[in-house]
Amino acid sequence: MFDNLSTKLDRAFKTLKGQGSITEINVASTVKEIRRALVDADVNYKVAKEVTDKIKDEAMGREVLTAVSPGQLMVKIVYDELTELMGGEKKDIQIKGDPAVVLLSGLQGSGKTTFAGKLAAFIKKQNRNVLLVAADVYRPAAIDQLKVLGEQIGVEVYSEVENKNPVQIAQNAIQFAKQNNKKVVIIDTAGRLAVDEQMMAEIEQVKRAINPSETLFVVDSMTGQDAVNTAKAFNERINFDGVVLTKLDGDSRGGAALSIRAVVEKPIKFISTGEKMEALDLFYPDRMAQRILGMGDVISLVERAQQQFDEDEAKRINAKIRKNQFNFDDFLSQLDQIKKMGNLKDLVGMIPGMGKAMKDVEIDDDAFKPIEAIIKSMTPQERANPDIINGSRRKRLAAGSGQGIQQVNNLMKQFDEMRKMMRTMNKMSQTKGGMAQMAKMMGMRR
Repeated sequence: MFDNLSTKLDRAFKTLKGQGSITEINVASTVKEIRRALVDADVNYKVAKEVTDKIKDEAMGREVLTAVSPGQLMVKIVYDELTELMGGEKKDIQIKGDPAVVLLSGLQGSGKTTFAGKLAAFIKKQNRNVLLVAADVYRPAAIDQLKVLGEQIGVEVYSEVENKNPVQIAQNAIQFAKQNNKKVVIIDTAGRLAVDEQMMAEIEQVKRAINPSETLFVVDSMTGQDAVNTAKAFNERINFDGVVLTKLDGDSRGGAALSIRAVVEKPIKFISTGEKMEALDLFYPDRMAQRILGMGDVISLVERAQQQFDEDEAKRINAKIRKNQFNFDDFLSQLDQIKKMGNLKDLVGMIPGMGKAMKDVEIDDDAFKPIEAIIKSMTPQERANPDIINGSRRKRLAAGSGQGIQQVNNLMKQFDEMRKMMRTMNKMSQTKGGMAQMAKMMGMRR
């Protein structure tokens, strides 16, 4: 989402590269470019002006250290101001009460129902018994969608097909939760327009009736500045506690993520990317600022990996790597775990320097399919012992997988290189090198 903004900010910093000191002239030129980049990214103009004025004041008020170039100092100042603009620090969701009740609100098509499933999966991992509530009485498909998601993540869904009163449904669901030892209730309400007085009055009634411990406003970040205006209208009616940005992997300009906190004065608590139930992250303003400035986000990448990778499995794989016994069964298992971590381009963007390097590279979530097809065409013996795969076996794999012999040869060569790399790299270089090797194996193209 922030590719264009990152590129334009990088271009702005180049004004100071090679400069021996910060001056009023080169700072003014850089700040002008930064403001233009923010406005082009659909950041509220007033917000963009305020933040760039702060950047200018901060830059002119500092003396450049001999060890720090003006360009580096400006990047640090912009990082600090972007972090502050987006809230400064992470704000946790408030889950209190017995049961705790989380009310979801937002526009039609904002991704509330999908987020409800993701949030339920997120809370379930904390060993809390969760109940999803289908309180959208206007869209029958919403109830069916929530039931599908609930079944997918192993969470019960409460619904009343005949009842068309969302207030009663929410109240009955909470009573059901108390009787069935459900510790957290997540209520998915109907999407509504801020200009629809009847629907806005209804969400107000629901909130008053159930007094939730947390009310979240779910917004499609691809709607840009309109998302900020809508959030403001909703906040005036229901005084929500936090914002959820969905579809952050889309092609919008990212202005909502940057300006919604400043305009509404409510924290962003979650960001959601893609449709996978695992693709949900707590919002860290400092980490997002790092990603916008092309610094990557290794911490979030590691946290996602920790959520998906079993500790015992990791030990088993590490032992096999040390003994040079890593095979295609292990590799296939690792691919499955990586796919669960979320959107591939999003993951690559978390690696320092990779976001900028890969901005023009197509990364499809189906990029692993040709590799999987080749591996699944192997016999159990071939998967366990890659070294036995000779020329005739490679021809058979090409025919069986629908791939060319060149693709099979490339996979074998790169798999061998990866095994060698695994034995020699330390943890940090293994992360960077492993992703770069994976990029080659996926056949990414400019």
